[in-house]
Amino acid sequence: MTPLSVDHAVARPLVEQIVEQFITRIGDKSLRSGSRLPSIRRFAADYRVSKFTVVEAYDRLVALGYVQSRRGAGFFVASRMEASSHLSPRREPPLRRCMDSLWLLRHDALTSDTSLLRPGCGWLPPDWMPQAELEKALRDLTRRPNSRLTSYGEPFGYRPLRQQLCVRLAELEIEAQPEQIVLTAGAMQALDLIARYLVDEGDTVLVDEPGFFNLFANQKLHGAHLLGVPRTPNGPDVVVLEQLLIEHKPKLFITNSVLHNPTGTSLNRANAFRILQLAEKYDLTIVEDDIFSDFQTGPGERLAALDQLNRVIYIGSFSKTLSANLRVGYIVADPRRAQDLCDLKLLTSLSTPEVSERVMHAMLTEGAYRKHMERVKNRLKQATDMVLPRLEAMGFKLWAQPTGGMFCYACLPGITDSAPLAEAAVGEGLMLAPGALFCPRGETTTWLRFNVAHMDDTRVWDWLARASAGEPVKAL
Repeated sequence: MTPLSVDHAVARPLVEQIVEQFITRIGDKSLRSGSRLPSIRRFAADYRVSKFTVVEAYDRLVALGYVQSRRGAGFFVASRMEASSHLSPRREPPLRRCMDSLWLLRHDALTSDTSLLRPGCGWLPPDWMPQAELEKALRDLTRRPNSRLTSYGEPFGYRPLRQQLCVRLAELEIEAQPEQIVLTAGAMQALDLIARYLVDEGDTVLVDEPGFFNLFANQKLHGAHLLGVPRTPNGPDVVVLEQLLIEHKPKLFITNSVLHNPTGTSLNRANAFRILQLAEKYDLTIVEDDIFSDFQTGPGERLAALDQLNRVIYIGSFSKTLSANLRVGYIVADPRRAQDLCDLKLLTSLSTPEVSERVMHAMLTEGAYRKHMERVKNRLKQATDMVLPRLEAMGFKLWAQPTGGMFCYACLPGITDSAPLAEAAVGEGLMLAPGALFCPRGETTTWLRFNVAHMDDTRVWDWLARASAGEPVKAL
């Protein structure tokens, strides 16, 4: 097969480049029916891309009907495509744009397999959560005469919780009224509603790079063209941000200001002011994803506090801090946008579960949540003080010193791609998080995300010690 042209320097996602060129070659019969595509491992090595990128590209070709997967044999050009190659390519099903994230969520991230070690996951260990306090709040709710267990919730969400959130937001110097808060089923529904509201097929959306992989997948689902804004230890690179604003005129910029995922760093004041100046100059809407807010112990600026919800839409959630199962998140926006987003929520999901919102309200107002978060922050500090020196002693290089929270971003010098390392770890029951997942284009990177709260098992350190020493590790 004549080599493809895969350009790592351009903004177009690598997966799209690969898929388009295979479709072209199948269409002009350079690749005929029954031709075998290069193996995933060989393609990744030849073109210096991660195996996750190749898997997604091949999966898309299968979904579009151009390629067939044969178990144990590989991927082959589908026979029926030769007869229909004169037809214009079918539009890619939106779900296929998200295959790399779906693979992780299906196979590792959300499984209940307790034998799997998760040093790369994005949540706290179950035994860190206030199970007894949550059970008490649920029991108390069911005993109340007006528990509304069988009713729809209010369109904006449970008003007493929204009132309590106004108090919490004021502590962050964000002034808001209950009518500016829309409760959601976690931060992902919040991001999804905002995308439905503001993003049309083909619109450019800016995201942190590295950033949250499931955010990338959600935006791709809505047809967004993602461009990464490089992250620095003090926040987004404002020089690159302005260049992207000039060249691409994006609709949105979605960013973590405090305890960024995956680096654990926070925005400083100088960068915050500059970002808001650029947003005003280039008519940009900013979505500030602040779901790690309650882990904060050190410095960190919030764009919503400086902007007061003029160009900033603010998102919060209790899924990471209290319960992923309750699914309580929220959007804070100016009154017009809040009403529009509430209407969109009604059209897509009617309401959010008031039972969960009442439980969350009880945890906040009765003091259980505050006590829980103090315990969590203390445990995270202890874990961080243990994990970071130990990683560095093994030869890992930190991307930056985290300002708090559960994440650190690190790499092993001499390793050019962290994806094979993560794949080898799966074979020994460890779920690592390779940096390619946190790049909007899925390009090869050396970095790995670690969760300090899940690093207390000797098997994790034994495996990392062998990997850092260059010893053979079990592969898939």
